[in-house]
Amino acid sequence: MFRIAVLVSGGGTNLQAIIDAIDQGTIKDTEIVLVLSNNEGAFALERARRRGIPAAVVSPKSYAARAAFNEALLDCVREHQPDLVVLAGFLCAIPDEMVEAYRNRIINIHPSLIPSFCGKGYYGLKVHEAALERGVKISGATVHFVDSGTDTGPIIMQKAVAVLPDDTPKTLQLRIMEQAEWKILPRVIDLIAHGKVKVDGRKVTVIGQDEEGGSQKGSQV
Repeated sequence: MFRIAVLVSGGGTNLQAIIDAIDQGTIKDTEIVLVLSNNEGAFALERARRRGIPAAVVSPKSYAARAAFNEALLDCVREHQPDLVVLAGFLCAIPDEMVEAYRNRIINIHPSLIPSFCGKGYYGLKVHEAALERGVKISGATVHFVDSGTDTGPIIMQKAVAVLPDDTPKTLQLRIMEQAEWKILPRVIDLIAHGKVKVDGRKVTVIGQDEEGGSQKGSQV
């Protein structure tokens, strides 16, 4: 079984999408071995406990120095020996030590079409507020590998979502979750679990599938 650790800070809707995809067979031969949060009040932890998934809290508030938190975070992840670390709404910066230890084995879901509306300060509703303020007609979601920057790692998959004239940040957020995030994040996990994602510098190739799940060999997404 392919082992994944899911890191979360809030409600865990993307975590639930992963759990549901495993149950439905959209993600095959994969198990969640850890749900870790920096927030002891995160509902995502309750989602994990209800399913008997190991859950842990590592909060920066519990450590006098950031370096100590970084070390504890990496130690907790290493203890569960994941093949892949999935950031599903995790609002703490990943330390360089973890990026190095899990090079091209940490992925993140971001609620925009990177490089638009990403980087420092762009999280949660702030992303959608910025998109609506700019007046874009299309937004969406991106799954990418994590590097030492913020939302700067190689892009694995993106899905576009229409922005409607009467959208609010909350309605746009929900549509992007439903139409993009909850679809491409499980798909990418399954592809990685089965060795179908290859990285060459900043270029990612999905072997044997096109973006809609077809059979185009070596397609770019």
